[in-house]
Amino acid sequence: MDEIDDTSLLLTENDPAPVLEENPQGGSPFLLTSDHFGRAIPRALGDLGLPESELARHIAWDIGIAGVARELSRQLNAHLIAQAYSRLVIDCNRPLDAPASIPRISEATIIPGNEGLTPEAVQLRRREVFDPYHRRISQAIDQRLRDGVPTVLVSLHSFTPVYAGIRRPWHVGTLYQRDTRLPPLLLEFLRASGDLVVGDNEPYAVSEDTDYTIPVHGEARGLMNTGIEIRQDLISDRAGEMQWAERLANVLAEIELSLRAQALLPV
Repeated sequence: MDEIDDTSLLLTENDPAPVLEENPQGGSPFLLTSDHFGRAIPRALGDLGLPESELARHIAWDIGIAGVARELSRQLNAHLIAQAYSRLVIDCNRPLDAPASIPRISEATIIPGNEGLTPEAVQLRRREVFDPYHRRISQAIDQRLRDGVPTVLVSLHSFTPVYAGIRRPWHVGTLYQRDTRLPPLLLEFLRASGDLVVGDNEPYAVSEDTDYTIPVHGEARGLMNTGIEIRQDLISDRAGEMQWAERLANVLAEIELSLRAQALLPV
């Protein structure tokens, strides 16, 4: 794939905006984010040199999480901020200096459109896709704090049932680094159902080296926070998305009551 010639502009009026929002006036304390919600690619980048079969895979986006996130936002009356563009354009949950920020290879797939990028082309993706998304999250948190609105950051993701040939047993996982308030409650309430294998920092753990949203918007701001990972085969159709949105809405509603009872949120 040819690199775009005009590095003054990546997104045009024919491309979707990078930031998608649902329910911005929602009154829930939970602020939902979805870094890998969409799989759009700017028209200027074509298909990044990949066939549709690759662009539909997990390497391009978090399969199923868009439907869960939208429905969860509705059921909780919670603000959702989501990224429209594929993680293959730029990964909005990776530090900008990480090799996986604009991956040249993902799992075993080479990304031709990410080979040999000039510093200007890299900066363009950051400026027009990455920055607006994280700027909007920061703005939303700033506004909530100014208005005295309790804010609990929940970053929504999905994961593959099999990775590197190894089957993953977890149905859902909670991801965290330093927050000792929210993740234990999430583990407790998810496990209370008795029908789930719940990962404690599985299948991934949060760190500054591999993650951006939780370290920057959660931990650095002193917010209660967690990542939630749902196995993709459980949310591969509309019924699964609805079922998991309802399950998480019920769990998070219970957690909200618990946090208020502990005076960790205003009553």
